[in-house]
Amino acid sequence: MTTESLGRALRTLREASGLTGSAVARRASMSAAKLSKIENGRTMPTVQDVDLVLSALGVSEEAKEQFLAAARVKATEATAWRLLRRMGAWKHQNTIKGIEANTKALRLFQGQLIPGLLQTPEYATAVFSLPPALPDETKARTVVARLERQAVLYEEGRSFHFVICEHVLRWLICEPAVMAVQLDRLASLSRLPAVSIGVVPQTGRKPDFPMTCFSIHDDSLVIVETFHSEVTTRDPRDVQTYVDTFDRFAAVALYGDDMRSLVEGVRDEFLRQQERR
Repeated sequence: MTTESLGRALRTLREASGLTGSAVARRASMSAAKLSKIENGRTMPTVQDVDLVLSALGVSEEAKEQFLAAARVKATEATAWRLLRRMGAWKHQNTIKGIEANTKALRLFQGQLIPGLLQTPEYATAVFSLPPALPDETKARTVVARLERQAVLYEEGRSFHFVICEHVLRWLICEPAVMAVQLDRLASLSRLPAVSIGVVPQTGRKPDFPMTCFSIHDDSLVIVETFHSEVTTRDPRDVQTYVDTFDRFAAVALYGDDMRSLVEGVRDEFLRQQERR
C-alpha cells in the first residue's frame, strides 16, 4: 500500500464514520493539518500515527491490524530528537498522551531519569533545561503537556508497572530540595492501586545492563529512547526481547515498603545536602 492509497483509505474510513477531520485529529492527539497531509498522501504516517487515527475512529482490532500491517513497511522506526523538537516538543508529549490513552497495561523501565508520568513540575522543568535546552516558552508548554499526561494514572481499568534503577534516584540534575520533593512524589504514587513501582538497588547482582530506557504498551508496541532518537517497534520478536528484559530487572527490584524505605533514605540524604548549603 502506497502513501497515497493508505491516506485515501484512512480518509474513506473517517468520512464513513461521519466524523470531521478536526474531531478525529483531536482524538488522535495530532493537528488537523497533519491529519490532512496524511489523508491526502502528502506525508507517510508512522505506525503510531495510523494506530492513533484508527483508535480515534473506533475501528475493530481485526481491521486495525490490516492497516497497521500496511503501515509497517519497516517494523522499526526512528525519529531524531531534533526533528521532534522542531515540530514542537509539547506536540510530541501529546502524541505520547494519545498512545498512553490507548494502553491498558504499561510497563516502563528507566535507567536514566524519573519516568515522565511520575515527575513533579520542578523535576520536569529541570529535565527540559538540560542540553539542548528548550526556549522558556516552549519549555513551559512542554512541561504542562507532560503533567497533563499524568491524569491517566487515576483512570480505572489500567495498570502501570515502573522499574527504576537506584542510581536514577541519586542523579542530581537539579537542586537537592527539588530531588527530595520528587522522591516524596515517587513514594506517594507507589500507593496508587493501579501503580506498581520497583527500584533496582545498587547492591546485589544484576541481570543485565541498563542500556536504554523503554516502555512496553500492551505487549504490542515498544518505545525506546536513545541519545539521538526515539525508536518504536511492533515486531513481535523485538517486543518479546524487551518484555524479557523488563521481567529480568523487575525480578531483582524492591517493591512496597522496602522500595519506599530505600527512596525515603535517598530523599533524606538530599535534605541533609540542602541544609548544608
